[in-house]
Amino acid sequence: MKTALISLSEEGAVIAGKLAEELRDAEIFLHESVAEKFHAARFGSIMTLTGEIFGDYDRLVYIVPCGVAVRAVSPRVKDKRSDPAVLVVDAGGRFVVSLLGGHEGGANDLAVLVANILGAEPVITTTTEALKRYIVGIGCRRGVEPQCVIEAVREALRRADVPLQDVRYLASADVKAGEKGLLTAARSLGIPVRFIASEEILACARDFARSAFVEEKVNLPAVAEPAALLAGRRTKLVLSRIVLNGVAVAIAKESFLWSESDREAP
Repeated sequence: MKTALISLSEEGAVIAGKLAEELRDAEIFLHESVAEKFHAARFGSIMTLTGEIFGDYDRLVYIVPCGVAVRAVSPRVKDKRSDPAVLVVDAGGRFVVSLLGGHEGGANDLAVLVANILGAEPVITTTTEALKRYIVGIGCRRGVEPQCVIEAVREALRRADVPLQDVRYLASADVKAGEKGLLTAARSLGIPVRFIASEEILACARDFARSAFVEEKVNLPAVAEPAALLAGRRTKLVLSRIVLNGVAVAIAKESFLWSESDREAP
């Protein structure tokens, strides 16, 4: 998958560099006003550049204001089945917006991946994804087998009476970002994984069960419950931490503003 990382600013160039280290076959394009300070291809007009590369890359990541990206790609958009995935990242590296090609182009999955790399918040607005309201927090030992994770998730969902198709994310701590068993299980389940920064878990003031064992192993007070709570907005636990086959699982539910039944959710 060829990825173009495009920015107008030095701040964006730093973000592009960080992404290029993690994304395979990625090329950085920087405006000529900042390109001299960085090793990257340069361009003068973002409109012209977009016209030149739109059909040559599978994924376009704009580290620019959202309006700039919209104006750049809008004349090129043809068909959701063939257009590239388009993301927008703010210059502070705080938000990653899936702008175009959410499902067909893979922009939604890419948004989660980029957000995990940057420690940012993925912003996904496609209705089928946005209305999924459950997050499954997972803590696991190093070298965990994928099947153990899958079985633990399915059993937790059974106990909470939550359909698999209503799960928006699996969530864990960033110290588990390279855990192959967890990543393989997520792919098998068809659910993206959000990794929450350890600093966020340490600073979390929400009510969750602490674990001396987890504290000893990864220097965090817990993983499953805080990860589930922090991976969404207006969340509350609907299944407290359980441990199955050495895998800790907790489930949080997000509330929607229009849902009367969720008005009391924190």
